[in-house]
Amino acid sequence: MSTVQPPPYEIDLEKEREEIIARYKGLLRSIRGDRTPEGARMIRKAFNISVEAHKEQRRKSGEPYIYHPIEVARICAAEIGLGATSVTAALLHDTVEDTDLTLEEVREMFGETVAVIVDGLTKISGVQFQTDSMQAENFRKVLLTLSQDVRVILIKLADRLHNMRTLDNMARDKQLKIASETLFLYAPLAHRLGLYNIKNQLEDLSLKYKEPDIYNEIETKLKKGEAVRKRFISRFTLPIKESLDKEGFTYEIKGRPKSIHSIYNKMLKKNVTFEEVYDVFAIRIIIDTKQELEKADCWRVYSFVTDYYQPSPDRLRDWISTPKANGYESLHTTVMSPGGRWVEVQIRSKRM
Repeated sequence: MSTVQPPPYEIDLEKEREEIIARYKGLLRSIRGDRTPEGARMIRKAFNISVEAHKEQRRKSGEPYIYHPIEVARICAAEIGLGATSVTAALLHDTVEDTDLTLEEVREMFGETVAVIVDGLTKISGVQFQTDSMQAENFRKVLLTLSQDVRVILIKLADRLHNMRTLDNMARDKQLKIASETLFLYAPLAHRLGLYNIKNQLEDLSLKYKEPDIYNEIETKLKKGEAVRKRFISRFTLPIKESLDKEGFTYEIKGRPKSIHSIYNKMLKKNVTFEEVYDVFAIRIIIDTKQELEKADCWRVYSFVTDYYQPSPDRLRDWISTPKANGYESLHTTVMSPGGRWVEVQIRSKRM
């Protein structure tokens, strides 16, 4: 995302330095798994180089530009689960394109893998995109060819997600262009890679800028109904929990609203109002079980659910026996609650 000159107001550089260090520490905390001393050194070095390379640059909001690569690296670690190599490449992802640092220098300091990823990200930034579905498909193909390493795409998605989260300071026409591009290109890419949470966020944020009134209306109605929804979920899951406890399962049950974009899509597709969308939320049952027992245990949980609630036979989706092409595994059913309301229940193991 382009940078601008520092804003005319007084900047507290000391405070900014403290904030940069705090964000960097937050990034380190978000890295999962064991960090090797070598990985830790590589991340620290990438951070120092990125801070130095971007030191004169600011984002449209007036913030130091370095906040962006730190946040992209944090999304890679915390929300996608990537490791030290990706975090290093994410910290450096804009340096070759936007600063004096060369790809050769990156290669010398961090090795071939990091250089290949940074090079892929630089090339993607240079490709122009027109918003129509033909172009989107072609562009996705170009993206996949440019990426010798899938981490290029994953870091690009993290980069796009942070840009979407900070789109407020952009001009309206720029917001619309970036939101359309995100909807056509990056959300389907996240979907294809099985990153559903990121796909939902990208779609919701795109809708927020493309159709702000619709987005705000659905968001307000979801918030308004939150307390009622919580009570309903709590009553609905009670008998299921009792069966799971009796059978000695270790489990977690979550009830969450569907994404705003998917609710809006249902309203359009079925030509109904928000109030008429029957599955505004889904209930997830996640069981902790051995891999060889997963399939059988998920079907046992399904039998508990259908002991209490009438399932809709044409709404059963078995992605356990045949996982989706991108590896997604889960059992989905839609059942009728006592109050005559359809509820989607998703059953999967912790590994899934």
